[in-house]
Amino acid sequence: MSCNAPIGVFDSGIGGLTVAREIMRQIPGETIIYFGDTARVPYGSKSQKTIITYSRQIIKFLQTKDVKAIVIACNTASALALEVVAREVSIPVIGVVKPGAKVASEATKNGNIGVIGTEGTINSGIYNTYIKELNPDVRVYGKACPLFVPLVEEGWLTDPLTVEVAKRYISSLLGLNIDTLVLGCTHYPLIRNIIGSIVGNDVTLVNPAYETAIELKQVLLQAGIENNGPACEHKFYVSDGADKFKRFANTILPCDVVETEDVNIESFADALTTYL
Repeated sequence: MSCNAPIGVFDSGIGGLTVAREIMRQIPGETIIYFGDTARVPYGSKSQKTIITYSRQIIKFLQTKDVKAIVIACNTASALALEVVAREVSIPVIGVVKPGAKVASEATKNGNIGVIGTEGTINSGIYNTYIKELNPDVRVYGKACPLFVPLVEEGWLTDPLTVEVAKRYISSLLGLNIDTLVLGCTHYPLIRNIIGSIVGNDVTLVNPAYETAIELKQVLLQAGIENNGPACEHKFYVSDGADKFKRFANTILPCDVVETEDVNIESFADALTTYL
C-alpha cells in the first residue's frame, strides 16, 4: 500500500466532518476521501444488520478509491459494524468509540461518566464496556438523544429548539452527579456550545474526534504507511444533497470544499473485495 494513498472516512452524514477536521489538523500530510451517507441518515434507530450492510457498501466504495486505511467516523457504525467489517478487509479500520472511552476513563474525578449518543450506540452498551475495561470502578450512564442528529443535519446549531431539546435530554444526567460527558456521536461536537452551557464548567466534555485522529496517526506510523505530505486535494462524496453538504462543510473545515459528488451507494454490493 502506497504511503501516498488517501484515508477513507465515512459517517451517516455531516457529523464525521468533525473527525475529518481533526485529521486535517493533526496529520496534515494525509489526503482524505470522505463519504457522508446523507440519503440514509440517521443511523441511530436502525438495526445492526442494516448498519453492517450500509458500512459494507460504503467501504467497498472507498476501496475503489484505493484508500490505505478507513476511519468509521460514526459512533453507531463503530459500535455495531466495526468488528465485522474490520475482519473483511486487509487495511486498517478504526472507529471513534475506543478513543473516546479512553479519554473519559482518564478524565473523570468522581467516577460518574455520562454518555450521550444515538439509540443504537447507547443500546449497544459499547461505551460502558470499553470504559469499564479501562477503569472498572467508574459508573457509566447512557442517554439516547435521537433528535440531535436531524437537528444538526438541518443546520439548527444555535436554534432555540435545539437548546430546549438538549436541556430535556441532559437534565437527567446532571441529576446523577456526572463530572464527565462523552459526546458519543460525531454530530454532537457541532452543538458543543449548547451542551457546554447546559452542563457547566464542572463537567468535562469529551470529543472523541481529536483522539481518533491521534490513534489514526499511530496506526499509520506502526504500519509504515504514513505520508509526510503535502496532502493532495481532499475529495467529498455523499449519497444525496451534494450542494447542501458542500455549503455546510465549508463552514467547519479548514480547507475549501470545491466539489462534492453524489454517489449511488446502494449500487455497491455488500460483499467486500479484500486487497492483499
